[in-house]
Amino acid sequence: MTGPVLITGGAGFLGSHVCERFLAQGKEVLCLDNFITGAARNVEHLRDDPRFTLVEHDITKPYAAEPAPSLVVHMASPASPPAYLANPIPTLEVGSVGTINALNIARAANAPLLLTSTSEVYGDPEVNPQPESYRGNVSCTGPRSVYDEAKRYAEAAVMAYHRSYGLDTKIVRIFNTYGPRLAPGDGRAIPNFVKQALEGSPITIYGDGSQTRSFCYVDDLVRGILSLAESDEHDPVNLGNPDERTISELAQLILEYTGSSSEIVYRDLPEDDPKVRCPDITRARQILSWEPQVPLEEGLPRSIEWYRSEIGAS
Repeated sequence: MTGPVLITGGAGFLGSHVCERFLAQGKEVLCLDNFITGAARNVEHLRDDPRFTLVEHDITKPYAAEPAPSLVVHMASPASPPAYLANPIPTLEVGSVGTINALNIARAANAPLLLTSTSEVYGDPEVNPQPESYRGNVSCTGPRSVYDEAKRYAEAAVMAYHRSYGLDTKIVRIFNTYGPRLAPGDGRAIPNFVKQALEGSPITIYGDGSQTRSFCYVDDLVRGILSLAESDEHDPVNLGNPDERTISELAQLILEYTGSSSEIVYRDLPEDDPKVRCPDITRARQILSWEPQVPLEEGLPRSIEWYRSEIGAS
C-alpha cells in the first residue's frame, strides 16, 4: 500500500491523534475536515511534516482522492452531546451521506475502510457491560437519536459494502475517551469538570451522579484503532476502558487532582442519557491482544496539565 491514509474528521480531538500516530509509523496522511467541530490548531504541529496534508472539505460532498488512498479512516462527525444537538442535520448527513462517500472513495481505490462508530449504538443499555452482540436500547426519535442512529446507519452501510462488494472494512465502537486536545467545555464530563474546577466554578453533575462511565485515555484508544486497521476483522469491536466509575467519583477525583474548592451542583439528567456505560472488551483482547494500559489516576493528571496550559489556569 503506497497511497496516503485518508482520515475524515482528522482535525478533531481523536482524529488529530490518529493522524499523529500514522505519521509516526512513516505513513503519508491526508486529513479532511470541514471544521464544524474540528480545529486546525489540533493538527498545527503536523503542518510542517511534508507527509501531512490538510484539506478543508465536507465529506458529505463527493471527494476525488488523488493519489488513491491506501486506507480510509472515516471519523468525521460531531461527537459530544452539545455539538450534535446543535448540529442535528449535519450529524445525520455525515453518518449517512458522508459514510457512503467515504466508502465509495475506499471502493474506487480498492482500499480498506475503518469506521469509528460509538458505544452510543447501545443507547441506554439494559445489559452491562455491553458486548458487541448487544443490539441496544436506542430511541430512534429522541434528541440524541441524531448521533446514535447516524452511527447505526453508518455501521449498516459499512457492512453492506463489505457483503456486496467484498470491501475490506472494519468497525470500532469507541467508548468514552479523554486526553489532550479534547476541548475545554466540550460538553463531556471530563473536559467540563476540569474546566469548571480550574476556573473555580461549580462542577455541574447531571442526574444524581450515580450513573457510570468508563474512561479510556486517548493513547490507549488510538493504539487499538491502529491495531484494528491492521487486522482482518470485519465485525464491530469495542474499544474502551472497562474500569467503570460513577460520575460523582469522577468529580471527586478531579477536585483532588486540581486542588480546586469548587462546589458540586446537580441538574436534571438530559433525556435518553445512558445510566451505565462500560465496554466488554473480550473480543479486543482476543482479536487484537489489546487492552488499556493507562489508568484514570494516571491519565487524568496528564490531561489536567494540558488543560491548565490551555485555559491559562495556574
